[in-house]
Amino acid sequence: MKMRWSYIVLFGMLYMLAAGCTKPYTPPVINNQSNYLVVEGVINTGGDSTLIRLSRSVNLSSSLNDVPELNATVSIQDDQNQSYGLKQLSGGYYSSAVLSLDNTRKYRISITTTDGKIYQSDYVPALPSPAIDSIGFTIARTGLQIYVNTHDPKNATHYYRWDYNETWIFHAKYNSSYISNDSTDMVPRPVQREIYQCWSNDISTNIVLGSSAKLTQDVIYQNPVTLIPSTSEKIEDRYSILLKEYALTSDAYNYYYLLKQNTEQLGSIFDAQPSELVGNIHCTTNASLRVIGYITAGTIQQKRVFIDNSQLPPTWAVTYPYDCQQDTVLYYNPVTKNNDVLTYLVPPGVIDIATSPIFSPTNPSIKPIGYLASDPDCADCSIRGTTTQPSFWK
Repeated sequence: MKMRWSYIVLFGMLYMLAAGCTKPYTPPVINNQSNYLVVEGVINTGGDSTLIRLSRSVNLSSSLNDVPELNATVSIQDDQNQSYGLKQLSGGYYSSAVLSLDNTRKYRISITTTDGKIYQSDYVPALPSPAIDSIGFTIARTGLQIYVNTHDPKNATHYYRWDYNETWIFHAKYNSSYISNDSTDMVPRPVQREIYQCWSNDISTNIVLGSSAKLTQDVIYQNPVTLIPSTSEKIEDRYSILLKEYALTSDAYNYYYLLKQNTEQLGSIFDAQPSELVGNIHCTTNASLRVIGYITAGTIQQKRVFIDNSQLPPTWAVTYPYDCQQDTVLYYNPVTKNNDVLTYLVPPGVIDIATSPIFSPTNPSIKPIGYLASDPDCADCSIRGTTTQPSFWK
């Protein structure tokens, strides 16, 4: 038995020595320089504007997510030689005027970059998207599962994609009831400068697909859209999702399916291996240049729903994103003999924010003797959102 344990100890020592001798390996792909044009968007033929975003890819070791492609010339072209220009916005976005395009024609995007290179997508058919039937949710083990229902009574669509915008009410950890007058003292915070309740928003980053190609009817039932953790601020009070639906060709569906696998389902030995993505956009002045993206066209359907916290399990509790604490700030610090309110709360640009007053236990009717205070992350919701209610909010 002693001999057996000695082998185990020896093996453990050798293992630790081997582990200590390992060297970090950085695959060449991490630092490979890439400057591919990335094209995102859908040609909207249904009486609305088309929004296209152009950017450049970056290598994996870069601190940037992407680089917007600016000052390009972008247009929509149809197969009857009609052209519709897009106007540059900020951040690499390009927008057309409101267009009602003929759905019997095919369309493509044409791009000329500032270096003179021309990029064009293949002509694609304009596909009408059927209306979204409903957006619902189920209570999952870890949170709120949002799903979509839709169908095509003509049994003609079969391939679908969705993206979404989320908006929600959230609150600061502490309610700040006093504010500096920027000169001598603290005063009650006016209603127009409240920073306790805010709205925030986000756009989808996951790829949401659905297919009825293997079904006898073109019906999508409870297709998962997004899962919101039960501890998320998004469902602390009221949450809204605006869902947009796009009809796809089988080729476009296969492209997005591979893109989803490559970007969302890699990380374990059991996941699928990366597949080469081949989009429908090409550089006509240099065929060897890679372009990332797939342009589709058609009408777009959308639907918005609201979900209240009262509809969710009462046991769900929001986890605040910061480790927040309150400090005591007094007009008269008994240790230093200083006026800490004047030092830490009154001057413009100070770090701490007063949350609530502290009154004398012997004479609570007189002026506060100081305040509880916290840092802005914990007492000012406008750092992470806006105090202006969105126009669509009910």
